[in-house]
Amino acid sequence: MSANTPGHSRGLKKTHKATIAGVAALSAAALGFTLVPGNHGSTETEPQALANTQQVAWSYDASSPQAKALAASLDQQSSTFALKAKQEADAKAKAAAAAKAKAAKAKADAAAKAAEAKKKAEAKKKAEADAKKRAAQKAAANRSTVRKPIFANNLDGWIRESLYIMDKHNIPGTYNGIYRNVMRESSGNPFAINNWDINAINGVPSKGLLQVIYPTFKAYHIAGTKFDQYDPVANIVAACNYAADRYGSIDNVNSAY
Repeated sequence: MSANTPGHSRGLKKTHKATIAGVAALSAAALGFTLVPGNHGSTETEPQALANTQQVAWSYDASSPQAKALAASLDQQSSTFALKAKQEADAKAKAAAAAKAKAAKAKADAAAKAAEAKKKAEAKKKAEADAKKRAAQKAAANRSTVRKPIFANNLDGWIRESLYIMDKHNIPGTYNGIYRNVMRESSGNPFAINNWDINAINGVPSKGLLQVIYPTFKAYHIAGTKFDQYDPVANIVAACNYAADRYGSIDNVNSAY
């Protein structure tokens, strides 16, 4: 058969072989391409033109250097992408953890400050309440306490202070009764002493404003006054206590007693 017979193909002039790899699954499909150049640059594609043409199958060979290189490249890219994704995820997780820790610390600090402020406020409130209570107690004590008057350091003051003490101990007597007996016994001298009467002879001289001997002063002394015969208030109170016991009152005494 002539190669130039019209209607017949001159035969397969050139065969192109290609390998196509799937990037995601690394699988290949065999694809067949037959390129038949015809006369005058035309291409015949009718079935009869391919009747005697040798079909060439294109297949994927995983063991070929090109396939291995491609697989290695894809593995490297996949590893790089995975590493980058992991680094980004780790960075985000670390930032989120840091933000959470910072928020927790801020919340804890705020709670601690609030607790401290509350504690100080409660302590201040308690201190104010305690101070108010003490002030009220002091005021009540002052109201319930009868203050002792201030008496002059003279005969008038001594008599008045003695009457103040006598009133607390239910000892009878008046200012005039005390004054009258004082003037008769000592002329108002708190250091007067009788060294010539029978008491003096017996070693117990009469002393003080109302001339009380020591045994009488000791027996009728009132606690809260000085234990001193020469003390004017102690002397008057003890003498009036004795006179009340023996005569009913110092007011009933008009001579030596």
